[in-house]
This record gives sequence, structure tokens and C-alpha cells, in this order.
Amino acid sequence: MPAPSSRRSRSTAAPAKNEQKETVGSLFRFILTIAFIALAFRSLIGAPFNIPSGSMLPTLYIGDYLAVSKWPYGYSRYSFPLGLPAFRGRILGRLPGRGDVVVFRHPAEDSDLIKRVIGLPGDMVEVRQGELILNGRQVPRRPLPPAKIPVTANSPCRAVPPAAPTVIEMSGTPTCVYRAYLETLPGGPSYTVLDQVDHGRADDFAPVRVPAGHVFLMGDNRDDSLDSRYPTYAGGVGMLPVENLIGRASFTFWSTDGRASWFKPWTWFSALRAGRIGNGYTGTAE
Repeated sequence: MPAPSSRRSRSTAAPAKNEQKETVGSLFRFILTIAFIALAFRSLIGAPFNIPSGSMLPTLYIGDYLAVSKWPYGYSRYSFPLGLPAFRGRILGRLPGRGDVVVFRHPAEDSDLIKRVIGLPGDMVEVRQGELILNGRQVPRRPLPPAKIPVTANSPCRAVPPAAPTVIEMSGTPTCVYRAYLETLPGGPSYTVLDQVDHGRADDFAPVRVPAGHVFLMGDNRDDSLDSRYPTYAGGVGMLPVENLIGRASFTFWSTDGRASWFKPWTWFSALRAGRIGNGYTGTAE
């Protein structure tokens, strides 16, 4: 009787090992499938982007997290993580619209930035005493009440010299005040811009025609933005090749005031700026 019992033990051991192998294989296939779906989504549909600087104030705050749509302008190698597969040009390429807020790869640095599209191929762009001139016509701009930006851990009241920071108290919160205007592009959207100083170093920019395959970008914080008004050797963007576009900023899905810690999840919510969630990027900035 012992012998048959031994055979049964050996016969049941083999299926158990096979089941264990199948379980491990199924888990591995599941992980690969999830990774592939995540990679495909990030490459073709959308990706997150967080705001590291104040060049787009008051539209975008430092600490805003944005959903960036990948499909509106087609795909280049910069649409994909690590720039792979490497190829030139764009697939299903389309030009952005004037006024679009776009994320792009800097043409001379390995970094992703965000600015607003001002000029398209063939447009003549000029800045005269801080006023935008597009194709020989002044872009309408009207004064707004001062923009009020709460001073937080990641958003100090930064002022461009010779301007001095102006901080007031609003409901017990230190708040930075900036001179603001509503600018309206021809056939395009309106949006809020900051003009901190008169006679800023890029307040006068000689007329230049946007070449084919390029766009002209500017930050909404006009005196504190290294954009297409500055060449790449001076830290700016210059005329941006359309190939470098990554996607269009769609909406803000999270915003933190800088007090959160990755290792303290409860601080993610105490530092949340809930009122900024869902913000768009045209009209009067909130």
C-alpha cells in the first residue's frame, strides 16, 4: 500500500509545479500588457506635465499639473519616451492654432517647456514697447484689474528688476500683485498676460517672419519668459521647429502649493489648490 501512495504524491506534485509556472507566466504577461498599454497611452493619447517656473503666470502656477494631449499635432520622436523610435519630421502632423498652450522639447537643451503659440509659419511678429504686433497690426490688449497670485512655498513673489515685489494681505494670505492685461489674437482666443516693467529687455523686438516648419512662442509672464524673442544661445527658444512639439495643454488636473512631501501622502491634500483643478488656458486667468 505505501507504494501506490508514493506514486500519487509524485503525480500530484507535477501538476502543482505546472500550475505555479502558469501563475507566474500569467502574472508576467499581465504586467507586460499593463506596461504596454501605459506606454501606448503616454505616447499616443496623453501625458502629465508639471509647471516648474513662473513664465506662464498668471495662466499657470508653479506646481500645476497638466494633462497634455498628444494627438492634436500628430507625432514626432519627441512624442515618445526617450525619443524612441528616432525619426525626423511628424506623422499625421498638423499646425497648432494661435493661442494654443503647447509643451515642447527645447531645441538646444534636453528639457521640456511650455509656452503659448503666437505666430505660425509666414506670420510677421514684432513687439513694440511691450505691445504685440502681428502681421503689421497691433494685437488688441486692454487693462485688467491686477492679477493676484498667492505667495506659497513654491511660488514666491518674483519681480523682474527694476520692479519691486508688491505683496498685500488677502484673507490673511500674502498675495503677490502684478499688472495684467487681456490680449486677444486675431481669429484666436483671449488670455491674460503680465507686464511687470516698462522698457523690459524684450519689450522691443524687431519684426521677424516665422519660417516654414516653425512657430513663434511667448510666455504669458512677458517680462519673465525666455521664449522665441531670445535666441537659444541666450537661453531662449528662438523659432521653434514644429517637429519639437510634444502636445497641447488641455486642463489642470492637480495643483500643489509646494508644502507636500512624496513620503507624507496626507500632505498631498493639505497642499492641494483645489480651485485650480479643471482650469483652461484662455480668458481671464483665475
